[in-house]
Amino acid sequence: MTCLTKLILRAALTVCLLVGGTANAETMSAAEFDAYTKGKTLFFGQTGKPYGAERYLENRRVQWSFLDGICKDGYWYEEAGEICFVYEDKNTPQCWTFEKGPSGLTARFSGDPQKVDLYEAQDTDQEMICLGPDVGV
Repeated sequence: MTCLTKLILRAALTVCLLVGGTANAETMSAAEFDAYTKGKTLFFGQTGKPYGAERYLENRRVQWSFLDGICKDGYWYEEAGEICFVYEDKNTPQCWTFEKGPSGLTARFSGDPQKVDLYEAQDTDQEMICLGPDVGV
């Protein structure tokens, strides 16, 4: 194999890892998802920009924020191989599949193939802050 061929293959592998890194990953089960997330706060990105963060609490409870200081409490459950979330402001479940790759989780929204995947952001300099309820004067 020539040096040029090795260089091209290395570049192609790097692009594959950066684009998704989930080609060989399998969808996580509810038990795998729970074991990976419980007790953590994960930050998610989309197309290179911060998207939101979620705290994973005991008993499959969660707290989501779009990093705007507003947090929504909710819970998750497994249904038909998907992880579904219900939040306090919506009774309609939002279901996702999750894959664990070399760079963390990739989340794919169910039923919308045009939706861009979310990925677990690494080394974020943001903090998940939940401001108190709106208080009038």
